[in-house]
Amino acid sequence: MNCKEALTNHHSHSNQPQGCNLPRVWWCATGPLAFLPIHAAGIYTTDIIGEKISDYVISSYTPTVSALLQARRPPNPTPTTFKILAITQPQTPGYNPLPQTIKEVEKLQQSLRGLPLDKLEGSEGSTERVLKGMAEYPWVHFACHGAQDIQDPTESALLLADGKLNLATIVKQPLPHADFAFLSACQTAMGDTKLEEEAVHLAAGMLLAGYRSVIATMWAISDADGPVVAEAVYQVMLTDGQPDHTRAGEALHWAVQKLRQSGASFLSWLPFIHMGA
Repeated sequence: MNCKEALTNHHSHSNQPQGCNLPRVWWCATGPLAFLPIHAAGIYTTDIIGEKISDYVISSYTPTVSALLQARRPPNPTPTTFKILAITQPQTPGYNPLPQTIKEVEKLQQSLRGLPLDKLEGSEGSTERVLKGMAEYPWVHFACHGAQDIQDPTESALLLADGKLNLATIVKQPLPHADFAFLSACQTAMGDTKLEEEAVHLAAGMLLAGYRSVIATMWAISDADGPVVAEAVYQVMLTDGQPDHTRAGEALHWAVQKLRQSGASFLSWLPFIHMGA
């Protein structure tokens, strides 16, 4: 079942985009190209099919060829039952509130259709508890603030209840069950102009830490867009109740088209990217 069929069976949609049975391409850009949203290339002043790269391929990214090969390695030992951990920060001290993160996890829970979901919300989402959860759960979903540190990219971080969970800390953690991470936070795949030949950002760090597939953002995203994208992504990745991280690229391809068709601005859907297998 392709992503269009999966969503058609879940809800009724009008003006659906082309099905997602398209070839996959992995962009491994270096230098200044690493900061370009190659997946969004196209002409958007027309609705004619064939004027956008997304009409021809499903785009994913990889920081290096070796990172992609590592992401496609044989499966790790996994828990006997699938489970996902959602970390939400609707009120982060010192930052703008993100009320839609609550709705985002509600959409995720609906898509799970009874599969186990555990949540760390607000003050429960400390760095210690989150790191412990990342070691236990094969799938993690972050709905919070994120920030790229332009002075020291290894200090780029997800902003939690008691402080920052930075890139340097994540890559040092043993994560035996790591499979899929959804970083619904700003600047999680932003990179650093001073290190053009290296991918130093949270999404690449997640791959290095052992995750096979990561959804992240190149720039800032709107709080209101998180639930829309998350719902569409998980409907595809959890088709027929079977979790499949290899469908993340396909799922995000659909989700972005859905967001685009809802009337969202170009800059609303542009930042979302998939990295890894």
